[in-house]
Amino acid sequence: MAVYTEVGRADLAAFLAGFEVGDVRSFTAIADGTENTNYRLATTQGKFVLTLFESRTPSRDLPFVVALMDHLSRRNVVCPVPVPDRGGRRLHELCGRPAVLVTFLEGRMPRRITPAHCGAVGAALAGLHLASRDFTENRTNRLSVGAWRRMFEPLADRSESLRPGLSGLIGDEIDALERDWPGDLPSGVIHGDLFPDNVFFAGNRLSGLIDFYFACRDLLAYDLAVTLISWCFDARQRFDSARADALVAGYRSARGLEPEELRSLPLLARGAAMRFFLTRLEDWFDRPEGVLSRRKDPLEMAAIIEFHRGPAGRGAYGVAT
Repeated sequence: MAVYTEVGRADLAAFLAGFEVGDVRSFTAIADGTENTNYRLATTQGKFVLTLFESRTPSRDLPFVVALMDHLSRRNVVCPVPVPDRGGRRLHELCGRPAVLVTFLEGRMPRRITPAHCGAVGAALAGLHLASRDFTENRTNRLSVGAWRRMFEPLADRSESLRPGLSGLIGDEIDALERDWPGDLPSGVIHGDLFPDNVFFAGNRLSGLIDFYFACRDLLAYDLAVTLISWCFDARQRFDSARADALVAGYRSARGLEPEELRSLPLLARGAAMRFFLTRLEDWFDRPEGVLSRRKDPLEMAAIIEFHRGPAGRGAYGVAT
């Protein structure tokens, strides 16, 4: 989450006039994250989050996202629910941006990630995959392997300013990923961005999943790989096998993994790290001035890519078998 677009009081009042949500008590910007503009709204009837969608979330994809959150909430996946206005509409426009108002989830991301947290997240991810099996709408993953070369080429020369030799490393890795990427693993709806800041806990209990704005259809094991790279490396990008064991075991407690899915996890994790390296690289060089958000370091993901190029990394996720 972040703030790219400022919403004034008059704009907010005009927007909320179409809803039955009560009177405004507070309205504050949420600076965490990088992708869309978010505000926390408290009214006399409850708490909500107002999201304005920026350029990386095309407006044509938003009906999929809104319908998915509705679908999951009806199947007992705890996630934000889009709030309809008086006419029943869930998608709107505010300050020239597509916008949605969703319910607020209580909880917070864990301050210190433990294997117990990872086990709960793995089970929740598998639950999401199972709950969306009968969801019929479609959205292609526009940030998957077919897009990575196109994303990197305009930034290749500039990436050398972050670290000499980085351009060659990433170019070689994209070559390998394009050559070896699996195409015949089980697929379905994925979250696509289940980082720790998108999972809430109340004490030791997982209390909800948020930020479905990269949800799409792709390989289910790729979604697990995204979660592995974001939950199972510490602040110095060192792999934590206990966390990984717990996460995969939690996932398998709800949905079994085929042998080929397990064998593919190291490769899929390389691809997951590449996807987030590239979007962070774009944000690093092309972030608009004055944006209220924390810029994330692409070199953190480069370190995870390099981990997977070594002998230990190539076999790191043959866990909980």
